[in-house]
Amino acid sequence: MTVYHQRRSRLRDALSADFGGVFVTRDLASVRYLTGFSGSNATVVIGTDEVHLVTDGRYREQAAHESPDVVAIIDRDVVGAMRGLCTGCEIDLDDRTPVGIAQQLTQAGLTVRAVADPVAPLRMVKDAQELDALSRAGHITARALEQVADTITVGDREADVARRLEAAFAECGAEDRAFATIVAGGENSALPHHRAGDRQLAVGDLLVIDCGAKVEGYHADMTRTFVVGAAPDEWQHEIHSLVLRAQEAARDALAPEVIAGDIDAAARELITQAGFGEAFAHGTGHGVGLDIHEQPMLSASSSAVLPEHAVVTVEPGIYLPGRGGVRIEDTVVVAHAPQVLTDLERGLTRVG
Repeated sequence: MTVYHQRRSRLRDALSADFGGVFVTRDLASVRYLTGFSGSNATVVIGTDEVHLVTDGRYREQAAHESPDVVAIIDRDVVGAMRGLCTGCEIDLDDRTPVGIAQQLTQAGLTVRAVADPVAPLRMVKDAQELDALSRAGHITARALEQVADTITVGDREADVARRLEAAFAECGAEDRAFATIVAGGENSALPHHRAGDRQLAVGDLLVIDCGAKVEGYHADMTRTFVVGAAPDEWQHEIHSLVLRAQEAARDALAPEVIAGDIDAAARELITQAGFGEAFAHGTGHGVGLDIHEQPMLSASSSAVLPEHAVVTVEPGIYLPGRGGVRIEDTVVVAHAPQVLTDLERGLTRVG
């Protein structure tokens, strides 16, 4: 029995209480999770016994190679293919499916109902194969950032540092970057989602680098903050030390059966008590896996219960407009002894 067969079996168990007979998803990460297929056009149709993968002719050989235990249907007409597969069944359609698809299926005479995504809760708990890929992605991310940090000099452009880092991911064995690398110097470091641009790094800049490698479809996510060409100023040291303590508090609170919102509170309370609460304007973390952002969310409003072997980021930050910001982030496995997958020095290291 393959790992994909096991995952589909768990999905059927999750659906069994009120299963219409066929479950359909077009979410590519969930398709890959359930079948191993990594193409860019796919619909998976899961019945009580058979599993069908609907894709187009570009992926005939890829589907056969990646999903040998699934029946591949090569047809650009997804609705037509599903009409042939699902006649007489009630289709449980992932509620993230575009409305137009549901309408076409209904117009084709099929019975359709939208169901809350049943795959996301399964994907929260990583199996051994997933943990291995995530561990390798985290290791590559940390090693690549360590290598590139040693090459950074005053006058480097943000975009050039980002390109060197993404090249280092490939050299270290990644299949791709997990997302567009953030390199934010000086006042740009106060922008949590800054896009690396033409700004040159200057002496005394805070430098936030948020990056990740991808391995077998699985993402890592880490952030470190540096100071460029000088020892840190007192204010830089103050906010970095505070963010580091907040991150450590949140990591220490990670454990199975803990409420996700409590992890956010562990970090946020320290930052708020120090007078920087309004400068921490995002959640403390999020799940990672086949998507860079997935369940569970470590936010103040989250009531999700963390399962063992969920993989999440822990990433508090402080952002002072016009001055600079600090974020420290790691990818961590939820366990009674949490495992950090992106292990690299967290101090306010000088570069350049």
